[in-house]
Formats: sequence, structure tokens, C-alpha cells
Amino acid sequence: MGRNMTKAHSMSDTSSPKKPYFPPPPPLNAPPKGLWRATPPAIFPPMLGLLGMGLAWRQAGVALNAPAWIGELILGAVSLLYIFGVIAYKAKAVRRLSVVADDVRILPGRAGLSAGTGAGMLLAAALVPFSIPLAKVVLVASLMGHAIIAALIIRSFIIGPPEQRRVTPVWHLSFVGFIIGGVAAPAVGWPDLASLLLATTLPIAAAIWLISALQFAKADVPPPLRPLLAIHLAPVALFGIVAAGLGHGGMAVAFGYLGVAVMAVMLLSARYFTKGDFTALWGAFTFPMAAFANLMFAAAKFQQTPFAIIGGLELVGATLAISVIAFKIMQIWARGKLSKATNAATI
Repeated sequence: MGRNMTKAHSMSDTSSPKKPYFPPPPPLNAPPKGLWRATPPAIFPPMLGLLGMGLAWRQAGVALNAPAWIGELILGAVSLLYIFGVIAYKAKAVRRLSVVADDVRILPGRAGLSAGTGAGMLLAAALVPFSIPLAKVVLVASLMGHAIIAALIIRSFIIGPPEQRRVTPVWHLSFVGFIIGGVAAPAVGWPDLASLLLATTLPIAAAIWLISALQFAKADVPPPLRPLLAIHLAPVALFGIVAAGLGHGGMAVAFGYLGVAVMAVMLLSARYFTKGDFTALWGAFTFPMAAFANLMFAAAKFQQTPFAIIGGLELVGATLAISVIAFKIMQIWARGKLSKATNAATI
């Protein structure tokens, strides 16, 4: 009997060999391993707004005798945040350079990457009082980066579906955004560059305004996309700021009054703009508000009232609004949800 049991046991071992262990495959939606593989471009619009806000407080120190340390403190903190954001995005891009082309295929990606290089141009303006050579390097690098992003966007329009070519306010960021470099250019000793940027981007902005108005007359904008309409204010403000930096007082004042009119319309339409739920696209509110404050202080150099007062009042409200929006977007990013919410490319 014992021999029979041993024989049976032996036969059982032979007929049922132990199967090798294969670990189960990862779930299809598992996040990729590695740091910053899904950094969303949507982090950059609020950073652009925060840098503009810091520059506005720096100008408020001249126009309204506001404490100088406020602007410098904001600019110092936000510059570090921006550098961190650039490192985080480059950590994704260096793994696969084509991921940048993937990001520009979607609206939040186009807006975010264009805002990212635009923020670099504002960083150059922030660096002017400390190091003009460094400001020049940052400015040139940012303009080159912006040109690359614009080229990738045009390429995506050519090879992508026709609906992707519809004119949106984000076109201002992508194709008119070079004018942001005109803020720092005169201060670093390159007024001719600022003049060139002003002359080339003004007609493009005018065409975008016209086409957008015709599109708006035919069809309403869905609530989730309405915050993007605020971007239309940004070129108005930037043209006035650059004109003031070049000494064109009449032009700066004219854009100042135009900016006041556009801002008045935006304030009266605030409920229309904010009808949808909060999303990362609310970052589009931040940099136009900051640019408007800078426009008021720039125009105030040639006509003190009412621009200085309007700029001071708007800057207080804008500081609160920009800070809240930026905090919420950064919070969503920190929770790891911003990439999925904006459909950012992941590697």
C-alpha cells in the first residue's frame, strides 16, 4: 500500500508539473512610472499671469508709490515656480521630443506651450534690473522657443482635421504672443526688435479679432470655452505697453482707452464668461488681467489720470483673482489630475 501511494504521488508530480509564475499585466490605465512623464502644458497660463502680476506691482511702485518689495517678492517666487515648471515639462520632452508635437494637437496644449514661452519673455523683463546680459539670453531663448511652438502648431493644422484650424482666441497666444518679447526688448537695449515685433504682430491680431467677431456673430461659444474669450484683451494691453516702452505716447494712450473699453465689456459679461464649471481653461483669465494693469501704468506715464487710478484698483482685484485661479490649477496638478483633465500627452 505504501508503495502504491508513493507511486501515485510520483505520477501526480509527473502529470502536473508546477507552472511558472507570470506577473499579471499592468492595468491599461495605469500611470507611467517615472517622474514628470505627464506634465501638462496647462500649468503655464497661470504662471504667465502671475509673472505679469508681479511686473504690474513693480510698475505700481512707480505710478502709485506702492511698496517696491511687493512686486519683487512676487517676481522672485513666481520665477522659481516657472523654472520648476519648465524643468518638469522638459523632463517629459527629453524622453521623447515628439511629445511636444502631440501636445500641440489639442487646444489646452497649444495654449499652454505658447504661454510657457511667453512667460519666459516676461521672466526676461523681470531680470532686467538685476542682469541685462542674462535677460537678453532668456529673451532670445524664449522667442526662439515660441517660434518653434508656432511652427509645430502650423504643422498640426496642416496635417490635422479641418476643425482644428478654426480660429480661436488661443491664436493670439500662439501667433501674436511674440509681442510679449517687446516688453523686455527696449529695456535690454533692443528697441528695434520691439518695433519689429509690434509692426508684425499688430496686423495678425487685427485679423484674429475680425475673424473671431464674424464667428461669434454666427454661433455662440460653449460655456467651457468662454474663459478663452478673455485672451482678446491681452494683445490690446501688450501693444499699448510696447508702444509706451518705445516712447509712442499717443499710441499708448489710445490702446489704454481701448483697453478700458474692452475690460468694461468683460466685467459686464462676467456671468457669461464664468457660466461653466471651473477648469484649467480659467487660466486664460489670468494674464489678460495682469496685462491690463500693466497697460494702465504704462499709459499713465503720458496721461496720469484716469489710468493710474484704474490700474491700481484693477490690480488689487486682479491679484486676488489670479492668485486663486493659479492656486486651484497648481492644486489640480499636484493631485495628478491636471494631465488627464486637459488630455495632455503622456509617455
